[in-house]
Amino acid sequence: FIAIACIAASELGAAAVYEAAPETYRALLPRLHAGDTLVLAAGEYRDGLPVHGLSGAPDQPIIIAGPERGPPATFLARPGHNTVSIVDAHHLVIRNLVLEGNNIAVDAVKAERQSRAAHHITLEKLTIRGHGNNQQTVGISTKCPAWNWVIREVTIVGAGTGMYLGDADGSAPFVAGLIERNLIVDTIGYNLQIKHQAPRPDISGMPEGRSMTILRHNVFAKPNAGLAASARPNVLVGHFPREGRGAEDDYAIHGNFFYQNRNEALFQGEGNVALYGNLFVNDYGDA
Repeated sequence: FIAIACIAASELGAAAVYEAAPETYRALLPRLHAGDTLVLAAGEYRDGLPVHGLSGAPDQPIIIAGPERGPPATFLARPGHNTVSIVDAHHLVIRNLVLEGNNIAVDAVKAERQSRAAHHITLEKLTIRGHGNNQQTVGISTKCPAWNWVIREVTIVGAGTGMYLGDADGSAPFVAGLIERNLIVDTIGYNLQIKHQAPRPDISGMPEGRSMTILRHNVFAKPNAGLAASARPNVLVGHFPREGRGAEDDYAIHGNFFYQNRNEALFQGEGNVALYGNLFVNDYGDA
């Protein structure tokens, strides 16, 4: 009865709340529209979370959420597929999940390279573990143009790289992000890297004026990880476009705790950086 009522509400344009279990959630994903909520029961989910083409709205995001307390909704990595796969999605909230990598070489959350864009994405209260297969295995990765992301209260332990936002050639700009109250510990490489940006593509909806990416109240720690042969700082932020749209963007990095790095500095930055009110502790070398 509840399922029928939710489907009817959705067809009438009202927001629906769907309740799902590991056996039923994949069938419900394509039905989600702006304002809908998919509530995932506790249990083990073995078929990934593909959020492809899901379109929320500014005041009506699509919400996918596990239990707030008690046993979690745990997504188990599977070979050849990133666990939470984002393609051409926007105004989406994903919260209260455990993403277990089991040392398989896939990312926990990835905005896929084939996506035209992924914007207004909120990742909140996720626990990401077991993604340390190698340095290229990432907790949260964006490989397409991405803007207005919020990454909040996420715990990442022992990943190859904690967060890798952007692409190596600068072609996947990460714009106007808010990264706050996260705990990233003992990554092989970066706790967090935001890549430099080439000239910004002309994509509908991407911010055109001056924007700011904020990193605040996070813990970036590498007390027991990192290799001298491939040393990486805890955090690196790359420069914005050298001219044109985005050239005047800023980073505001404040209230963070940078802790220990045996082989590199705790922080490296390029571009327009306001770095203030942080605590740096490194018994091994540079702040």
